[in-house]
Formats: sequence, C-alpha cells, structure tokens
Amino acid sequence: MSSQTIPVRKGEELDLPAIEAYLRSQFKNLPDQALTIKQFSAGRSNLTYQLNMGDGWEAVLRRPPLGPVAPKAHDMEREFKILQEIHPYFPQAPEPYLFADERVIGSPFIIMERKHGVVLDTKFPEGVEVTDQLCKDISEIMVDSLVSLHSIDFTKTKLKEMTKPDGFMERQVHGWIKRYERSQTDDISGISSLKNWLVNHLPKSQKPTIIHYDYKLNNAMFHDDLSGMNGLFDWEMTTVGDPLADLGVAMSYWIEADDSDLLKRGLGEEPITTLPGFMTRDEFLEAYARKSGRDLSEINFYMTFAYFKLAVICQQIYYRWKKGQTQDDRFAELNHFVDNLIQYAVYNAEK
Repeated sequence: MSSQTIPVRKGEELDLPAIEAYLRSQFKNLPDQALTIKQFSAGRSNLTYQLNMGDGWEAVLRRPPLGPVAPKAHDMEREFKILQEIHPYFPQAPEPYLFADERVIGSPFIIMERKHGVVLDTKFPEGVEVTDQLCKDISEIMVDSLVSLHSIDFTKTKLKEMTKPDGFMERQVHGWIKRYERSQTDDISGISSLKNWLVNHLPKSQKPTIIHYDYKLNNAMFHDDLSGMNGLFDWEMTTVGDPLADLGVAMSYWIEADDSDLLKRGLGEEPITTLPGFMTRDEFLEAYARKSGRDLSEINFYMTFAYFKLAVICQQIYYRWKKGQTQDDRFAELNHFVDNLIQYAVYNAEK
C-alpha cells in the first residue's frame, strides 16, 4: 500500500452504497458525511482503497483482484485472522477492523487501519536531503524490522493452529512449481532444469518463525522523518515457516547498483536501493545473520527459490492480462521480466 491515492481505476469500482450501508451497520457513531473512496495506485495483486467519511473517519479496504485467481490465493479471511494475531506483537501491521464475505459487494474484503507516513520506492519525497548515512539507516531499519518479526513467539498466537510449519519448504517448492505450470504462457529456456534443481537441493529448514513472505521496501511505511518503520503491508502470504525463505524473498526485491537493467526496471522505475549508502544484498544478509544469530550457509538455495517464486507471481499476473481478466497495461510486458527472473534463478543455482 502506498500513501499515493488516485481516482478509482475504470473497471475496479466498488459498490459504494452497499459498502457505506455495511459500515454503518457495523460501526457506531460514524460521521454523517457520505462515504468517499479513492484507490491506492501501487500494487499489482490485491486491490486497496482509501475510505473516508468527512474528516472524522478513515480506513482502508482491501479485496482480491478481479477475475479468476489462483487456488488458495488472495484469501481475505485468512489475512484478516493473521493480522488479528500479529498486530498486538508487531504494531507495524495494520489493525484489522472487519472481514466481510462476498455477500456485501460480490467479493470478500477487509476493513483495516489507515496508517500515515512515507512509502519509499523509486524516489525520496521532495525536500529530503539524501545522504549515504540516511540510506544506510533505512537499510538497517529494514533488517531490524525483519529480525523483530522473526523473533515473535508464534506459539503464543493462534497461528500455531492456522499453519503447518513442518515440511514447509518442500510444500513451497512443489506448490510454486505447480502454480507456474498452471499459468505458463511462453516457453522459457532453463525452466525444466531449474525446477529439478529446486526439488533436489532442498535444505534442512531452520526453526520456524512468523514470515511476512512479501517483505520489501515499498510494502513498508516510515515515519515522516524516516527514523523508523511505522507500517508494513500486504500480509496475504504470511505464514509460519522457514525464516530464510522470508529473507530470500526480501533479497529478490532488494535491487543493487550493479544489477542488470531488466532486474532494476522489471517492475517499473529503478528503486532507490541502488543509491549510494544502501546496503548491498550481501551486506543485508551479513547484518541479518549478525542480529538474528541464524546460519545463512544455505542462503543461495533460498535466494534461487525466491527469484523463481517472484517469477511465478509475475507469470500469474501476466496470465490474467493475457487472458483478458485484467485491463491494466502495466502487465503487458511482464513476460519479459518473468524470463529474466528465471534466467537469474538459473544463474544463481549454478553459483
């Protein structure tokens, strides 16, 4: 979720009267002003909207993307329950207010806390003096927040009943291979050998923790002075599993200055992590290992898998665009990025 809102995109409108009536039936003392809705411009998966009733009430609505979705993906009720369990221990997670099933607007949705701050992605806000130290500090905040999330004792939450950490990585590898095969559109060289490599090189998993599993800079929100993280969004993939899988995913999004142009710009403009002062992936991994005490000797597997997983996510989005299930032109060239990620994963496997 980004702090930037836009008018609701054509084809992604919500049933405003139905939502307002539902909110008034669930919340007491809402303002008399009519509900207004804007859309958050960021994000390529679930659709996220800003809700306001005058200046006195605000919230965020999150719903699945339009059209058919992959099995078990975009489970709003599960995400709602996860946020209920995590928010008390990790306040950067938005507080969830309501879960509604498809009877209200035709699809399930979550109503949750609206957080305010700065989302960093491809540029700093105007007026910020960008220094090497600032970029280093932001990197440290990202490391510290991930270590903090992984330190939560999940056995004190209902996540221990909601998740199955045993056999996590094996299920992940086979599951994401199946997702790729279901959404495949193009023939990509190296994909067969990559799938075999992943199946045959499964490491022994580390002690399970809560994992966000989509941990990246533009899913975080920072205080206005950039001194700390006050929000972390997009918890749909969250579960209990191998923390190094979470770290690998984080590194698949963490772009550095000497990466290829396609890796830098595959999802849009080049991210700010390529600027001087930001940690390299190796420096991020070293800081995480030092602060968490975890053994990263098998991290190459997790990073290889993470690039493959990201390729599959992009492939699923491209598949929806190719089949006409979404009209968003941002997705028209994603097949090239998928190919690049597969090649990057193949290269990583051969290190």
